[in-house]
Amino acid sequence: MALKWTDSLEIAIQLDEAHPDVDPQLIRFTDLHTWVTGLDEFDDDPQKSNEKILEAIQMLWMEEREE
Repeated sequence: MALKWTDSLEIAIQLDEAHPDVDPQLIRFTDLHTWVTGLDEFDDDPQKSNEKILEAIQMLWMEEREE
């Protein structure tokens, strides 16, 4: 499954699995962007992200961590 920036929940799940020791609340957006674009299944234009998209991913990641 190719991940796009619109796949925020799936991205958050994969980030949680890839970085279990990271507190998503404390991550910088520059690091988040690097990690998202570095996911094996990520297949979108890295330049199409913005603060709103990254914030949505971060919030979903925090929700995933709470479950």
